[in-house]
Amino acid sequence: MILVTGATGNIGSALLKELHAHGAGPLRGLTRDAARAGFPEGVEAVEGDFADPASLKPALEGVRSLFLVSRLGPDAEVVEAARLAGVEHVVLVSSITAQTHPHLGPAQENLEVEQLLKDSGMAWTILRPTQFASNTLMWAAAVRGHETVHAPYPDTALPTIHPADIASVARVALTEPGHRGRTYALTGPEPVSARHQAEAIAAALGREVPFAGISRREAHAQMAAVFGAEAADAVLDVTGGDVNDELLAVRDTVPQVTGAPARPFRQWAAENATAFR
Repeated sequence: MILVTGATGNIGSALLKELHAHGAGPLRGLTRDAARAGFPEGVEAVEGDFADPASLKPALEGVRSLFLVSRLGPDAEVVEAARLAGVEHVVLVSSITAQTHPHLGPAQENLEVEQLLKDSGMAWTILRPTQFASNTLMWAAAVRGHETVHAPYPDTALPTIHPADIASVARVALTEPGHRGRTYALTGPEPVSARHQAEAIAAALGREVPFAGISRREAHAQMAAVFGAEAADAVLDVTGGDVNDELLAVRDTVPQVTGAPARPFRQWAAENATAFR
């Protein structure tokens, strides 16, 4: 039995579809609302909440492989619950900042979760993706309203990854041999800036998307109100304020692991155009 947590999210929903399409065997998806999950036919929907690790016990019953997104709850308790349930292998989604910016608070937290898993006695595979293509969904309301999209560091180009590529690597790691004890840094196939992302969304929509760069101070004020000042500073550092060669590097991990080329941002924009209409 494979349990996919975050099963209605950008990665989890794609992973369940891939596992189901490849006949991966008994599948279970964790969600807060099973009635609204909309999983593929034959996938068992189970309810649970990371904020309450005790609620995960029924979902973990009989599970041998677990897909886990870090920092959605008390990770030490979640990892321990998986161990006690007899889970044998965990595929963990961490962040590339664990190796590119280990001094930042969020990266340190991810490193702590990685170490918790390594110390658990369960087999592990760690995925460290870069910036998600789906992060641009934060622009959706502005684009739908024909307003100007604003972004800091508008011309800093990062190798943004399609969440479905993270799911593809996770599917292989969960179902094929040779991936236990491995850490994979994951990126998209090419660097893409915020300005180019807006242009790709415009092309998918067939209309102009007004775009303008803003200062770090302006962006920080907006982000701190939502995430807090420290998290806002960390995000701004890794999206342009403190980039390095390690963060900017395009990696071939996705095609090496999956046998298929990584999806470019323009593909994500085309597939998700309805969110911006």
